[in-house]
Amino acid sequence: MASLRDLGLSEYEARAYRALLNTGPTTAKELSRASDVPMGRIYDVLNSIEQYNLVRSQTASRPKKYVAVEPATALDRLLDDKKRELEEKADQYEEIVDDLSDELDAADPVEEQFWTAAVGAEETADLLVERLSAADERIVFVASDQTSLFELDEIGDLVAEQFEEAIDRGVDVKVLLTPGLVDSLPESVGRRHRQTLSPSENYEVRVSPDVTGTFNLLDGVEVCVQVPHPLAADEAFAMIDLKDPEFAADVHDEFVPRWRAAETLSF
Repeated sequence: MASLRDLGLSEYEARAYRALLNTGPTTAKELSRASDVPMGRIYDVLNSIEQYNLVRSQTASRPKKYVAVEPATALDRLLDDKKRELEEKADQYEEIVDDLSDELDAADPVEEQFWTAAVGAEETADLLVERLSAADERIVFVASDQTSLFELDEIGDLVAEQFEEAIDRGVDVKVLLTPGLVDSLPESVGRRHRQTLSPSENYEVRVSPDVTGTFNLLDGVEVCVQVPHPLAADEAFAMIDLKDPEFAADVHDEFVPRWRAAETLSF
């Protein structure tokens, strides 16, 4: 059950405010009796909820009297306070992430071969986004309509967003697509291409029918290859992420002539 304590009040503060709603204007001594807040604590409690702007006091009266702010106003004020606290916490966490990112990125990368795999559409999407976000220098993105990753409406904007962030990092992005896949792209992706991606010198899209698979080549050392479903070729089954400079170089050698023969895309 919801409680005023959920919005930051202590037990005594919540008791005092609820009692004031029932008593109307009252003194601290009377409020202590009505709320069961000890007399030795009542003034501290009243000062505290005054700071929350939940009560008003009549300083001219002797003894001093207090009255509760209307519940709707009081709850709005408590909610605003909580929102400010959350925003401040979010800012603090973002600063921590920025500091840790600089610290962790400064570590020397491990150059050993390594591979991992993700099975299923959601897991594959997560792995793809993660690896695109890790690129520091170059992204080669090759995709065919014969082996689409998953529903384009779901993944297209995610990938385009990663391209935008990569470009902001100074990463060079080359995208090679089949004509059929281009025709299937949602309008939102085309809009990103025209408005935010194409103006960048670090971004280029070309089209070629000579593309039969879907893969990504990252920083010249890492390859993410989509594995189509064995029983449904138009569905994604898994993605294999392989960090191997020698294999990546072989993939790049196969990519280059197809890229040179492809046509520049105009949305």
